[in-house]
Amino acid sequence: MSKWYVVQVLSGHEKKVKRALEEFLEQRGVRQLIEEILLPTEKVSEIKEGERRVVEKRIWPGYLLLRMQLTDDTWQYVKTTNGVIDFLGGGSPVALSDAEVEEILNDLKEKQEKVVARHQFAVGSKVKINDGVFVNFIGTVTAVSQEKGMLNVQVSIFGRDTQVDDLEFWQVEEVVEE
Repeated sequence: MSKWYVVQVLSGHEKKVKRALEEFLEQRGVRQLIEEILLPTEKVSEIKEGERRVVEKRIWPGYLLLRMQLTDDTWQYVKTTNGVIDFLGGGSPVALSDAEVEEILNDLKEKQEKVVARHQFAVGSKVKINDGVFVNFIGTVTAVSQEKGMLNVQVSIFGRDTQVDDLEFWQVEEVVEE
C-alpha cells in the first residue's frame, strides 16, 4: 500500500530532482511503486520594475512529497538520485499520517484557489496583511491599482487608524466575514 513520504532535496534544485526521479522510474523498474511526485507550488503575482508577472513560488523550499510503496528498491532509487539529501525521518523514513496528507492537500488546493481570488480586491473589503511590518493586521482596502498590482489598506493600531500604502496583492489575503 502506498503512503506519502517527505524527501529533503537541495534547495533551489527541487524541479531538477523531481524531473530526475520521474525520468528513470521505468528504467529502474519502480514505475508501479512510485505513484506520484509532488512539488508544492503556488502562482504568485508580483511587480518587478513596474511590470506585473505571475511566478511560481515553492511552498516548502527544499522538499518534495512522494506517494509510494516503501521497499528496498524504491528507498535506494530515491536516495541515490542526484540532489536528494534524505527522507524525512532519517535512517528509516516515516510516512505522513492520513490526517497530515489531507491537511497538506487541502492547503495546496486552497492556495491555488486563493491565487485567482487575490486579484479581485475592492475598496471597502477586509484583508489580512501576510507580509511586512504589519503582518497579521486586518484592515480595510482604501485604494486598488489593478495595473500596478497594489493596494492601500487602513489598519487600526492602538485605536488609531493608520494607512499602509503600496502593498502588493500577494502580501494580503481577503478576509471572508461570516
